[in-house]
Amino acid sequence: MTDSSPLALEVSHAVKIYGALPNAVKALNDVSIDVANNEFFTLLGPSGCGKTTLLRMIAGFETITEGSIRLFGENIENLPANKRPVNTVFQQYALFPHMTVLQNVAFGLTMLGKSDREANGIATRMLDMVQLGEFSNRKPTQLSGGQQQRVALARALAPSPKLLLLDEPLSALDLKLRHAMRVELKQIQEELGITFIFVTHDQEEALTMSDRIAVMSNGELQQIGTGREIYEEPKNKFVADFIGETNLLTTQVESIQGANAVCVVGNHTPLECASAGGISIGDTGIISIRPERITLTKPGSDATGSNLTGTVKRFIYLGTDTQCMVELDDGTEIHVRVQNAHDSATDFDVGERASIKIDQGAARLLVN
Repeated sequence: MTDSSPLALEVSHAVKIYGALPNAVKALNDVSIDVANNEFFTLLGPSGCGKTTLLRMIAGFETITEGSIRLFGENIENLPANKRPVNTVFQQYALFPHMTVLQNVAFGLTMLGKSDREANGIATRMLDMVQLGEFSNRKPTQLSGGQQQRVALARALAPSPKLLLLDEPLSALDLKLRHAMRVELKQIQEELGITFIFVTHDQEEALTMSDRIAVMSNGELQQIGTGREIYEEPKNKFVADFIGETNLLTTQVESIQGANAVCVVGNHTPLECASAGGISIGDTGIISIRPERITLTKPGSDATGSNLTGTVKRFIYLGTDTQCMVELDDGTEIHVRVQNAHDSATDFDVGERASIKIDQGAARLLVN
């Protein structure tokens, strides 16, 4: 993922404000990120969270209101977009319809002053890399959406930018093609060793490709970490809820045992929870439990950790797994996901009582 080279990108305390008081809108609020050289770094969040604004500021399409942007140690926030050693791949491919695929990829190189022979040679290598060499003489309208996206990627990579920015480039593709392009993008990034900064609202996309992910909401950075870190150890309720599925239970800290907290849920049932620290007895918060970390057992069976009980209310068949909804005695809903290779969830009938076993360390306390 990284090497000993300087950081590829340093964004420090970035603020972006649109308009003037009293109607000013703060699109970014004190955002700082460091991206390592050769890293696949993703900005993830819902629409309007500020991720595309941040990407456009890095590209030079938006000015920065406060803060700084450094690329390989050099300040670039005052450089115009055409002077920055970065390229951008947009959701809309913007290919020239009157040019061939090869001409589209070579165009930017020609504008940089390279000879036709050199530009075409580089363009040919780029098309071979994205497995489109045999389509070099076709027009963009003769290609599928996925093939057009790969042409746009080859065009952006041809000038050998220090940084490649990708603004939701896969969102217009169908599901199977998106899955295939995720693998291709990651392979290309690893092969070329170019730093990628990828913007998406798709959590699965981010988890599949990224070395690290920055989760954003309302113009603010919520958490940076590997996919495993943000999924298994979310810092707050937003991250826990946005990344994958989770059960969120309101709770109060009853006692503290080392790094863990004993919290009460349901009808004052004690539950041991992992905690990031900084908590006190009596604090209120939210417990996050992933549905795949829960098992249903028969009441009275020998199942250590089955200290919650409820009534099975509903099953939803999802192909690879089955979702079961259980209602605790206080009305709280718990969702359980069981792979269909196992049938423990479907051992139950709707209306039947069940004990809930939570995997060791799966309950995480979030104090907001």
